[in-house]
Amino acid sequence: MIHRYFPHTPEDIAAMLAKCGMESLDDLYADVPESLRLKRDYDVPSAMSEEQVRACFRELAKANLPLTCFAGQGFYDHYAPAVISHIISRSEFLTAYTPYQPEISQGTLQYIFEYQTMMSQLTGLDVSNASMYDGSTAVAEAMMMAVAHARKRNRVLVSATLNPLYIEVVNTYARYHGVTIDLIPESDGITDLDAMTSMLADGNVAGVILATPNRYGILEDYTGVADKVHAAKALLIMTAPASALGVIRSPGEWGADVAAGEAQSLGMPLNFGGPYLGYMCCTSALIRKLPGRIVGATVDADGQRVFVLTLQAREQHIRREKATSNICSNQGLMALYAAVYLSLMGPDGLREVNEISAARTRSLARRLEESGLFELKYPGHSYLNEVAMRYRGQAPLDILLSTVCADYEMLPGVQIDEDTVVFCATERRTAEEIEALAAALIAAHDDIKDIDSQLEEK
Repeated sequence: MIHRYFPHTPEDIAAMLAKCGMESLDDLYADVPESLRLKRDYDVPSAMSEEQVRACFRELAKANLPLTCFAGQGFYDHYAPAVISHIISRSEFLTAYTPYQPEISQGTLQYIFEYQTMMSQLTGLDVSNASMYDGSTAVAEAMMMAVAHARKRNRVLVSATLNPLYIEVVNTYARYHGVTIDLIPESDGITDLDAMTSMLADGNVAGVILATPNRYGILEDYTGVADKVHAAKALLIMTAPASALGVIRSPGEWGADVAAGEAQSLGMPLNFGGPYLGYMCCTSALIRKLPGRIVGATVDADGQRVFVLTLQAREQHIRREKATSNICSNQGLMALYAAVYLSLMGPDGLREVNEISAARTRSLARRLEESGLFELKYPGHSYLNEVAMRYRGQAPLDILLSTVCADYEMLPGVQIDEDTVVFCATERRTAEEIEALAAALIAAHDDIKDIDSQLEEK
């Protein structure tokens, strides 16, 4: 065989292609546009010694540009206690995977149980799974859960103030499951609850998805919303960054049936986009519809406390045709990360993280207003650790932000439309860094204006 480590023989490959109705491996990629196909050999170096490999990767690492992060939008640069990396690097944790033999996986089951317990406490709901791949798929799975619970109703209302990434994934899931997604319009940066009430009255609603804080960083007031949603016999789904749940009113307190979202804010490094962790919690009445695994505690024949993998028959590795989701292997290592982080920080530490982040974000907003380049887009609303600012400068906004990124080594917020940037300052951002960002924005703005003026004169 050409590739001695590939187990498939030419006969195996031919049989699989025949099953797919194809004649060659190239047919598998027929849908990939020609412009995206690689037409040269792989740029793979020849064999190297161990020291040469180390040197090679050191050079590659130099290409990474470490940026001071003022961006958020669902992913946050939070502090992580150093001991977390040591604990999760232990061999018994680093190899964490689906516990197919739960009776000998007591350590894995225990930390999953503890993760579930802490997530239930944070969300104010009865049950937590362990876990989902990321926040966007967790929210999409919650949408599917609402439709499965409603049975004959297949319409889900989604607030326009939800993270756009979540909305895109929800739409993708809905498209292939025959679910209708209707956006609840926003008004002054928050969900138009009067419009939501009218949309509920139209009927056929299985669930409503709301966010707090929302995409603009605003903490929305959902008083009385749960009663309206439940009166329409629909489920209320709420999403929030996991860290924020340590200080804001929980989904359970708002009367939500399901909470789903991203847990990356529990100290997980941004790391070019992953791995992250999706959480999902619900009321006990919905436990049979909850995807993923649930670990329970019991006692053995000797009366000792032990942990068991509960309701695993819902997973595809047990009963694929009856699975509630395609989730099988969970984010075991990241669930462990979250459990260790929450155990180390505790309620007081989580509150302190959010209090410092809120203070730094308010300081950043004031400084940006003082610069004359930005103003609050939605004044009068409460926000936590990120805030939407309207741009008032003359230089093109996208060029301004890219210039600050390239020339000043800062990630200056996330531009969400032609004149709006959402800035975030976690507890890791210092007063000096906030001042440096404001100075960089002012300097870059003036430089771009000068260049534009010179070009106009020519």
